[in-house]
Amino acid sequence: MLKLIDIIPMPKKDLPRYKLHFAIGLKNKREPLYELFKGTFKSWQEWQSKKNFERDYILSLIYYARDEWIFGGIYKRRGVKRVKDHFEYDTELLDIRKDLIARLIVHYNKKFRFSYVNLENYFNDLEVLEILRKPYTVQRFPGYENVLIDFDLLKRIIETEEPSWKTALSSLKGVYIITDKNNGKIYVGAAYGKDSFWSRWSLYAENGHGGNKNLKKIIVEKGIGYASNFQFSILETRANITDDEEIIKRETHWKEVLKSREFGYNEN
Repeated sequence: MLKLIDIIPMPKKDLPRYKLHFAIGLKNKREPLYELFKGTFKSWQEWQSKKNFERDYILSLIYYARDEWIFGGIYKRRGVKRVKDHFEYDTELLDIRKDLIARLIVHYNKKFRFSYVNLENYFNDLEVLEILRKPYTVQRFPGYENVLIDFDLLKRIIETEEPSWKTALSSLKGVYIITDKNNGKIYVGAAYGKDSFWSRWSLYAENGHGGNKNLKKIIVEKGIGYASNFQFSILETRANITDDEEIIKRETHWKEVLKSREFGYNEN
């Protein structure tokens, strides 16, 4: 099988100058992948709780799926400074195989916990699975039970009309939940009617609040930028032939289970 060293050849003597970054989000494994899609991976990577990049260069691989990683680029470390409780690195994205960012998919069975390792110990074990014709701009729909996306990614999905997401979100009715990551409050909503989740979530992508009274109040007070704190997920789905009243009943059930009226953003 083709190896990464065949695609990105490096002199053996230079490998000790590189850190290999297996980029995985702490709360959501795919967080750095979302940052890549949004074009903000570089700044995401530069924020570190410890001095993790104490070498000249960084080769970044971003978690995509089990044993699969997407090439995130090669960066030159220019400096680092301490900012309160963390470190902020100054890095430069190099031109080395820049054309393969978000296109090159690598296979590696990572059995250890550490995300920052010395490249020379692993470079020969990184196998090339695929090189895509075009860079991924949005991850394929992961299945209803695995939907967990923030507002910025939702906005990109809606704007690009990503086919797998549009088809899936238009095909079933159901109940969804929005979590405000800033304070933990939730909003439970129902998706039914034409195009169901797709049409309902398109409204959120457009204005940040989807017409919900309490969410609209927040956006008016704090601006559309606050919507970046909103995280979207699906609680349950039903076939599109299901009566709308049944969906509304299920919405009420989840409001009672999650106490979103008492402690969240639902009013009725």
